[in-house]
Amino acid sequence: MCAEHTTARSLYPAPHGNGPDVSVERFEQVFEQVKTWGTYENPSAGAWQTATPTGVIAAASLVRSGRVVTTALPWNTTSGPSNANPALHYMTDLGVREAPEPSCNKDFIGVDYHGKAVSHLDALSHIAYKGSLYEGKVSKDVVTATGADFGSVSALGSLVASAVLLDFTVLFDVPWLEPGTAIHAEDILAAEERLGITISQGDAVLIRTGHFRRARELGMWDSSDLSAGLHIDCMPLLAERGIVLLGGDGDSDVRPSPTPGIHSPIHILAITAMGLPLLDNLDLEELGTACAQEDRYRFMFVVAPLNIPRGTGSPVNPLAVF
Repeated sequence: MCAEHTTARSLYPAPHGNGPDVSVERFEQVFEQVKTWGTYENPSAGAWQTATPTGVIAAASLVRSGRVVTTALPWNTTSGPSNANPALHYMTDLGVREAPEPSCNKDFIGVDYHGKAVSHLDALSHIAYKGSLYEGKVSKDVVTATGADFGSVSALGSLVASAVLLDFTVLFDVPWLEPGTAIHAEDILAAEERLGITISQGDAVLIRTGHFRRARELGMWDSSDLSAGLHIDCMPLLAERGIVLLGGDGDSDVRPSPTPGIHSPIHILAITAMGLPLLDNLDLEELGTACAQEDRYRFMFVVAPLNIPRGTGSPVNPLAVF
């Protein structure tokens, strides 16, 4: 795509609709195009393991102002349109006893985190396509009632990497992208030019659509079937760039899906084909403000999931450091 076209593209208002439609046959061609099976020494960790000590040093070199931005949503214990299974938080002990000292206040938390209300990491055991996980592992053989024997979040460990924020509200000069708006590969190229960044090998890539600004101003909606996000045509570009992590303020997928019968094509292409962990439901509003104020959209990014043996993911509080 030529520079002249990307500049012109960025002057247009945000597109509406999730087209063009992608047939199942074309989707499977893209799956084969981006598939990385047989690539990694540890398939359970997939692309995450390509974050190297050299990459950590490079990420640390991005720290200049010392500003730290959290990207996690508050723990959500209130039922709502996108929170059918609210997180739990209750007190288990109150420090009202007398001697011996000290008295203790204690509490309990619990969460069904795969959904729309909790900021979380999807490990490679989370998504199967046609019954298979990444690397062709048969899901029913390696994931049982006691957890995952392949692709567990505990296989990932922590991540420190360079990251870029693709802020599409800046690209299109809108407060948010309306639910159902598809982001295309040409939009990613235009965002790189507009924001002065280039997605590089080893990067974490974050997608801001303004999801939570819209929710706070207009009210939450059920984003399970209506959300702004990536179109399938973005994935060959991201695969070519060699990224280690993809995340967004939705769950990266545009909905309604452009492919009939496939509800979450980006999840399939990222996790099952590419071995690429996903971050879902990040609150990127403060990060968008920080990037604008710091005048840069590249920063150090830290993700430390809970060490859950056999877990399919984890709640997380990823940190951007400037």
